[in-house]
Amino acid sequence: MFVSKPNGLFADVVEAPPDPILNTTTLFKKDTFKDKINLGVGAYRTEEGKPYILPVVKQAEKQLYNEIYYDQIDKEYSTIDGPPLLKTVTQKLVFGEKCKAIADERVASVQALSGTGALRVCGEFIKKHLQPASHTIWISDPTWGNHPTIFQKSGMTVKNYRYWDESTKGLNFKGMMEDLSSAETGQCVLLHSCAHNPTGVDPTEAQWKELLDLCVSKSLVVIMDSAYQGYASGSLDKDAYSIRLFEAAGLELFMCQSFAKNLGLYGERIGMVHVVCKDKTRAACVLSQLKLVIRPMYSSPPIHGAQLVCKILGDQFLLDQWKYELKEMAERILEVRNALRKGLEAKGTPGTWNHVTDQIGMFSYTGLTVPQCERLMSEHHIYLLKSGRISLAGLNQNNIERMINCVDEVVKACK
Repeated sequence: MFVSKPNGLFADVVEAPPDPILNTTTLFKKDTFKDKINLGVGAYRTEEGKPYILPVVKQAEKQLYNEIYYDQIDKEYSTIDGPPLLKTVTQKLVFGEKCKAIADERVASVQALSGTGALRVCGEFIKKHLQPASHTIWISDPTWGNHPTIFQKSGMTVKNYRYWDESTKGLNFKGMMEDLSSAETGQCVLLHSCAHNPTGVDPTEAQWKELLDLCVSKSLVVIMDSAYQGYASGSLDKDAYSIRLFEAAGLELFMCQSFAKNLGLYGERIGMVHVVCKDKTRAACVLSQLKLVIRPMYSSPPIHGAQLVCKILGDQFLLDQWKYELKEMAERILEVRNALRKGLEAKGTPGTWNHVTDQIGMFSYTGLTVPQCERLMSEHHIYLLKSGRISLAGLNQNNIERMINCVDEVVKACK
């Protein structure tokens, strides 16, 4: 029986805690200090600390505007799985031009709402269509903060495998292999294909091969999360090494692809799910069921980001331009890494700092403690996650010296 509550219909709804990553940006925006620094947001910034639209994206936008103006394209709904051209160009980007799975037409692909949406579609599909063992997924500890929730909300059980080694500020490969060796046959494993978030620490090529052998021997269901292809090293091919290694070995796998970071299309929410299947018939069946996952979830994907990706990846001149701009972005991040490490070492800041340059990608897992991070925020107006993860894109020539001095101060003050 319905009982009316004196404080209204929503009397039992409590206020949720803020998202730790998004809340860092909120705190930064509220701060009126002139020289504040935001190292929490996972988005590229210019040397002036401003949001950056890639020139190649501006070129593609101009082409799209002309096509809209002359009624060559419209704003009608997209198909549930996205444009056919988008599938073709994104498959080749991640799997390579000579991919056998593509040639055999056994890759089922759908457009998704960036990387987050792609992972959620995979979770929903796995829970409904794969065997019960696959309803358990192993994710790295640590990982991107949204990963556990995405799969839990899909009805999956989340387990952790060791990844970060605090003593070396690097990969705990032995612990990772031990934990995944304990996984039951047929369970899922989530792997960051490159530029691991948040640590910036990746397996070596030899270690990737060991991981592949383990996944094969345990029949683990592999989900690759690719958010930084080309942005990590500056090379699209180098950053796709792990994905192409696993595909070439004949594995059936899930690949989640985002263009937020490497094309700067954060707000366009453009991503893909690629499912490598055993044969063409299975791929057709998987595609049909992926559509049924998407239809009641958000019906069909947005078109603008898809059109931009099709323009850039489908035109050799624009593709070459993007590769050049990606290399520029990656090199700027590498310069920041080098400057931060050299500055801390020159200052004699306690601890070792080689891990800053050993890591790759947008983030650095600094090894700073919670009290040190809290002091950076409260005393120095430098905003970062309390785990010590920083976005290197927030550092530049104008603020790197202050960052070095402040890190030195908090490390000495909070021993």
